Amino acid sequence: MFNYGDVLETINMVEKEHLDIRTVTMGISLLPCICGTAEETARKVYDTVCKKAENIVKVTCELSREYGIPIVNKRVSVTPAALICAPFADKSYLIGKALDNAAKELGIDFLGGYSALVHKGMADYEKQFILSIPEVLADTERLCSSVNIGSSKSGINMDAVKLMGEMIKKTAAITADKDGFGCAKLVVFCNAVEDNPFMAGAFHGVGESGTVINVGVSGPGVVQHAIENIPEADLSELAETIKRTAFKITRAGQLIAKEAAKRLGAEFGIVDLSLAPTPTRGDSVAQILEEMGLESVGTHGTTACLAMLNDAVKKGGVMASSRVGGLSGAFIPVSEDIGMIEAAERGGLCIDKLEAMTAVCSVGLDMIAVPGDTTAATISAIIADEAAIGMINNKTTAVRIIPAPNKKVGDSVSFGGLLGRAPVMPVHNESSEKFIKRGGLIPAPIHSNKN
Repeated sequence: MFNYGDVLETINMVEKEHLDIRTVTMGISLLPCICGTAEETARKVYDTVCKKAENIVKVTCELSREYGIPIVNKRVSVTPAALICAPFADKSYLIGKALDNAAKELGIDFLGGYSALVHKGMADYEKQFILSIPEVLADTERLCSSVNIGSSKSGINMDAVKLMGEMIKKTAAITADKDGFGCAKLVVFCNAVEDNPFMAGAFHGVGESGTVINVGVSGPGVVQHAIENIPEADLSELAETIKRTAFKITRAGQLIAKEAAKRLGAEFGIVDLSLAPTPTRGDSVAQILEEMGLESVGTHGTTACLAMLNDAVKKGGVMASSRVGGLSGAFIPVSEDIGMIEAAERGGLCIDKLEAMTAVCSVGLDMIAVPGDTTAATISAIIADEAAIGMINNKTTAVRIIPAPNKKVGDSVSFGGLLGRAPVMPVHNESSEKFIKRGGLIPAPIHSNKN
């Protein structure tokens, strides 16, 4: 039974420790929108999204006032658009524009689901859809895109990996006037989940019901403050404290999620308890790790600290709700975390270390800027490395990388708001092109054969 008491104990967290509901995301199935032509389908897509989510901004603002918890983002995710566009893949951009126009009409910040699932193979219509991504992202403001190129069950589709390296390069080039901003709205996944409320990787899975509310709760500052209060604790006590803190945060998130679903006429999906940082000091995953005893994030011991943090967060969330889902853990987006930004700027954090950290946290190489002359093959190889971690470890991994046009190591890109700024980080100069050109499928690991 949930009541106002569950929220009142979090007021201090809100006022002093940056606790917030990071996003209320409505997932909407667009499968009933498929019509005989792209134009008819686009109109129905626009009408459906606008009708289903017409009150999402109003309701979330009401809930924020009533419960005293900031709700930062109001978002929508939809059925992977490659499925909707299958009969007319050459006109996929019409669906993309319709989705972006709906997002503007609703007043939400992002709409996710201009997505394709090609982890085992890529049909002709899916390839044509993926080829449309750079232009569509350049020509829209709030639309986000994702492509799932691998899974623990199917392996890694290296033809799709190669193509996505090329698409990321093209997206950066045609949004060069904005520091390659289009790439900040494009994620490449392995083991993508169907109920992720966070952007840019959210989409509404075909296994979900028609309309669902998924909520993402975030509280890096709350966890950091809890650790500050026990400076002499051993690691067992530290883990227990993080778990208890995550429990409280999740309880508040579930209360908001269930009430939002009720008022919006949707099903309650999941609470995603992810420590999603911002560029604000005191709201940083990196600073949590440093509070645990590291002089600077990126030094030896970082991966161990992150593993413990991620596990404790998940345990606390599962204790608090039977509907914990999405990604739920700790995010390490470089541009969105002030501690990560500063560590990267002083050279204490490199891509190789970040890759190691992704083996034990929630997602992957996120919001990383690299030199503009980085080749498509190198980007594809980075994607392949990250996908391999996800495939072997049966976890979600992702790459959101920005080859910053006309920028070199030491420069930076700035996107503002929650997306923050990113120092341009070095990549290895040795070529991976021959490996990427091989194509084909990296087979699934032996432990995937569980039937």
